[in-house]
Amino acid sequence: LKLFCSKAPLAMSVARRLAVSLRRPQARSFAIGTYVRDKPHLNVGTIGHVDHGKTTLTAAITKIQAAAGKAEFKGYAQIDRAPEEIKRGITINQSHVEYESDTRHYGHVDCPGHADYVKNMITGAAQMDGAILVVSAYDGPMPQTREHILLSRQVGVPSLVVFLNKMDMVEDLELVELVELEIREMLDMYQFPGDDTPFVKGSALKALNGDQGEFGEESVRELIRAVDSFIPDPQRPVDLPFLMGIEGVMSIPGKGTVATGRIERGITKIGDVVEISGFRDKPMKATVQGIEMFHKTLPEGQAGDQCGVMLKGVKRVDLARGMVCAQPGTVQVFKKFSADCYILKEDEGGRKKTVLYALSPTGVHQDWHYNCRGDFT
Repeated sequence: LKLFCSKAPLAMSVARRLAVSLRRPQARSFAIGTYVRDKPHLNVGTIGHVDHGKTTLTAAITKIQAAAGKAEFKGYAQIDRAPEEIKRGITINQSHVEYESDTRHYGHVDCPGHADYVKNMITGAAQMDGAILVVSAYDGPMPQTREHILLSRQVGVPSLVVFLNKMDMVEDLELVELVELEIREMLDMYQFPGDDTPFVKGSALKALNGDQGEFGEESVRELIRAVDSFIPDPQRPVDLPFLMGIEGVMSIPGKGTVATGRIERGITKIGDVVEISGFRDKPMKATVQGIEMFHKTLPEGQAGDQCGVMLKGVKRVDLARGMVCAQPGTVQVFKKFSADCYILKEDEGGRKKTVLYALSPTGVHQDWHYNCRGDFT
């Protein structure tokens, strides 16, 4: 925990200030509109093996919904915009976009598929009310396909819809039936309803390029309809005390410090006093100055919203991913606790060796991950 508490060296502080000053002329306003809550809001996302087309599908969804006046188009380069992502051509950090269907407003998380960035995938999946599992019909299920289904079950994603991508590359359609059967068996293995799960066949690249055929734009529209009908409306605990896990922290020049994350329960409004706990001996208090979701201001943030909260009374260096922002007096922080735990068997994706008396795993939960120790009795 000391790693999270230690202050940055002077050189890093100077470099950070220099970086902020260099970016200052390009800084834009905190928000560009007002969010209207006229439809149920759900958090969904794309999961699956690397290079199976998750980011391309995300871009295609925004393009098609933008043509219907229900989204702002985000191209591939706008979704994977970090220098390392551009250089390697893969998603590393989860990215967020928004769009609407006829009946819902969606916040969409594009998760990384590479095995090296599984912790970022967990952070994205933990926010979801449902997920789109993207599988290449040409390649079939791959290692991260199975792993992402397992992780979705472990972090509590309630429903999956499957998009069989790259159908334009498949020559023998009978092989697609075998791929679908294998995925349904995989879903059953991890307690998802394999027989009832919707499967949509298409090509995200064709859809992104404006193809009007069966596997082009129409397949993405069919996918949106499947998500609308199969993923149920979640019950939001808005009556409980406010709690939000901090996923990211940023400073907006001339504005203040913003903590981003998903509101787990309750409601927060501008002017509310909140308590920030975690990684420090004492909680810190701050005042909510503004709330934003997808660059649109909100009068209040509700349970289920993936939003940014501008805080007065704290600095960027005071906050870290993994802290929680809550109603004062409702959250306590402990360094040690007792719990009953179930250790996954090897065939469930768990350990191969027996645990004797202690275990030092990397703990991962929604917004944070760090090494911990468990003593067993």
